[in-house]
Amino acid sequence: MKKLIRVYIDTSVIGGCFDDEFAEWSGKLFRDFQAGRLKPVISEIVTASIEPAPTEVLQKYSELLSYHPEIAEITREVSELADAYLCRGILSKNYFDDAMHIALATVSEADVLVIWNFRHIVHLEKIRLFNSVNLEYGYKPIQIYSPREVASYEDTNN
Repeated sequence: MKKLIRVYIDTSVIGGCFDDEFAEWSGKLFRDFQAGRLKPVISEIVTASIEPAPTEVLQKYSELLSYHPEIAEITREVSELADAYLCRGILSKNYFDDAMHIALATVSEADVLVIWNFRHIVHLEKIRLFNSVNLEYGYKPIQIYSPREVASYEDTNN
C-alpha cells in the first residue's frame, strides 16, 4: 500500500473554502482528504483558533474531523523550535501561532505544510530561513506550499 502524503493544514485552509479567492483550491484539497489521496494533519492550535469561527467554517472543520486527521502535539521541542524562528527574526512575536504551525509540521514530520499565508510563510526567502533553523536544530527541512500546489487538479488518482 502506498504511503499517503501527510499534509499539515492551518485554519486559513479551512476558512479558505468560503473565500472567493481561495475556495477552489481549498475545496480541492478537502476532496483529496475525503478521497484518501492525502492524510490531513492538524493541531490543538487549529482547534483553538477555529472555535470563534462562523458556523460554515465550524461545519467544514467537523467535516475535516470525519477524515480522521492526525493531531500534532505541542511539545517542548515544538515550542523551542517556534521560539527559535522568533529569536532569529524570521517572524515577529505577533505571529507566534504561525511559528507554532511551522514547528508543529516540522517536529511531527509532516510531508508538507499547506497554508494560505503568502506574506509570512509561503515565501521563498522565509521558507529558506525556517529550514536553516530546522537543520540547525536537527530536523528535516519542511516543504511549504499553498493548497494550489498540493491539491489534485482532477478528481482522479492520476
